[in-house]
Amino acid sequence: MASRCIAHLDLDAFYVSVELARRPQLRGLPVVVAGHSPRAVVTTASYEARRFGIFSATPAARARRLCPEAVFVEPDFPAYRDRSREVMAIVGEEIDQVEVVGLDEAYLDLSDLERPATAARRLKAAVRERTGLVCSIGIGPNKLVAKVASDADKPDGFVFLSAAEARRRFGGEPPGLLPGIGPKTAARLASLGIDTLDRLAAASEPDLSGWFGAQLARALGRLARFEDDRVLELARTAKSESRETTFHSDLRGVPVLLPALEQLARELCERLRAQGRAGRTVGIKVRLDDFSTHTRARTLREATNDAAVVGSVAGELLRRFDPRRPVRLLGVRVAGLDVGGIAHAQHGPGGCDQLALSLGELG
Repeated sequence: MASRCIAHLDLDAFYVSVELARRPQLRGLPVVVAGHSPRAVVTTASYEARRFGIFSATPAARARRLCPEAVFVEPDFPAYRDRSREVMAIVGEEIDQVEVVGLDEAYLDLSDLERPATAARRLKAAVRERTGLVCSIGIGPNKLVAKVASDADKPDGFVFLSAAEARRRFGGEPPGLLPGIGPKTAARLASLGIDTLDRLAAASEPDLSGWFGAQLARALGRLARFEDDRVLELARTAKSESRETTFHSDLRGVPVLLPALEQLARELCERLRAQGRAGRTVGIKVRLDDFSTHTRARTLREATNDAAVVGSVAGELLRRFDPRRPVRLLGVRVAGLDVGGIAHAQHGPGGCDQLALSLGELG
């Protein structure tokens, strides 16, 4: 299997962050989002409140005892859903392959990106700049490593780990650190003297099978070794594909940029042909040395996955844009993808029916 690069994006104290955007006077205070019924539980607590032992799922009555001075705010789920949609729209602009998990989390497949960490940092900055919300991102070879890495340096964290690095970093932590090992299993492991991930990884499968059964034993061993072959569960097939590159040094002038653009078009169309997909909209993305990002796009009369067509249209868009500053990043995208019915676009005079000056940033 080709090496994978998966990121997990987690909005920090999401519900509280939305409330603080509306009530900035509460910043720095212990804030708890929870209902007022006798059986209410905490949905989210600010990091100031967490210092008192208040976390998600803490009974609200207990939270009030732990921190009498905390400010309690009633949940506003319609507002949280609206802000979540804003964030996930930005994620979708930057990254093609996304699995949204609830309102405040998403897994991203960065495997096809030349510089995945750079792309993830760019996304992190875009979320903050455009929504005011802060997220933590973890990156690893699979969903498990990415998820644990995103939790490692909250808030505002950014952690990139291999599976071996994850084993070293978290080996002394209790097994309950990992998603998939619940409180009951963690307590049973502790009663057997397996109170760290290192000890769980070292436990023999026959012993674990005797205690937990063969299926759970195998799962526990894989978790402790940070092995995970789950794929992203996409809500829908991606409607666009893109390729981009960040230059080692900034390039100036269309003639210098065109060879790189043509190579990106070839790589992109190779992938589209392998998928049996084609699209009608060809776009480019240009990031200048001042970090401003510009996009141009053209919609063709017929779908295409022909590198000559995509490269020609992308080149024409680049020549029309004619960047006056040095370029640090260049990308090409084909959007409006569908499977089947592939026809190659004609791009001669009159061959384009729409010029979009702002398609949105390429992933």
